[in-house]
Amino acid sequence: MNFYDIHEIRQLLLTNGFHFSKAKGQNFLTERWVPERIVEEAKINSNDYVLEIGPGIGTLTAQIAASAKKVLSIELDRRLIPILNITLADFDNVEIIQGDILKTNLVQLVQQHLCLENTSVCANLPYNITSPLLSFLTESRLFRNMTVMVQREVAQRICAKPLTSAYGAFSIYINYYTEPRILFDVPPSCFIPQPKVFSSVVSLSRRDTLPNVEDEKLFFKLVRAAFSQRRKTLINSLMPAVQNSIEKSKLTDIIKECGFDEKIRGEALGIKEFAILTKKLKDIL
Repeated sequence: MNFYDIHEIRQLLLTNGFHFSKAKGQNFLTERWVPERIVEEAKINSNDYVLEIGPGIGTLTAQIAASAKKVLSIELDRRLIPILNITLADFDNVEIIQGDILKTNLVQLVQQHLCLENTSVCANLPYNITSPLLSFLTESRLFRNMTVMVQREVAQRICAKPLTSAYGAFSIYINYYTEPRILFDVPPSCFIPQPKVFSSVVSLSRRDTLPNVEDEKLFFKLVRAAFSQRRKTLINSLMPAVQNSIEKSKLTDIIKECGFDEKIRGEALGIKEFAILTKKLKDIL
């Protein structure tokens, strides 16, 4: 199977009665350099166990399998399973499971099919579930590293810094659990069908030690509230979340005690600043 011959790909899909589903965010890679560079950047070797989500027709899967000890690919679309059985027939270190990754018990999945101590994620993530999927994988803290392709806009949000337009609650969430960085961009011409947006490959390295936050639940509650109305001041954004426990004047005093200007907006705060705010508020809320 030549994964990079569009005519051969189309014939394979036609023979198996497959039609692309926009709802499932299906775009298959057709340029060799992309999966090669993804695997190179992921530094996958013969000792590695790899979880892949959304293998499509197996283009990236084959590249991973050529380097890894074992690959477990989870595919939601039942129609792709017989196709994958054809395209990946030469690899005895690939296991394909049909199912919804968001409905799986990740610990059980990795324990039964991979290795709890040495599993990474490498995938061209389905764009329609990128944010919830990244949250699901990241919060599990099972994977030492995740090298994934996402929409460029999502990659920019993940790696955004305070006071930038892309910065938001999701930026803080991902940075809380991992150290993210953008590796390279991928143009629409590298896919079939071609998406309307650029993609980016990002690396998410698990933080061995999480940021020093005294109340994680409260921390994320404050983060979400701070960005719920991002053009408002931090005080006005937080009030709907805390008004049953604290008056606005008291909240203003606490904001000042944290060393922040009372007119500061949530978009100016990083993890460290939200941690300081959490510490000040945890005995009140």
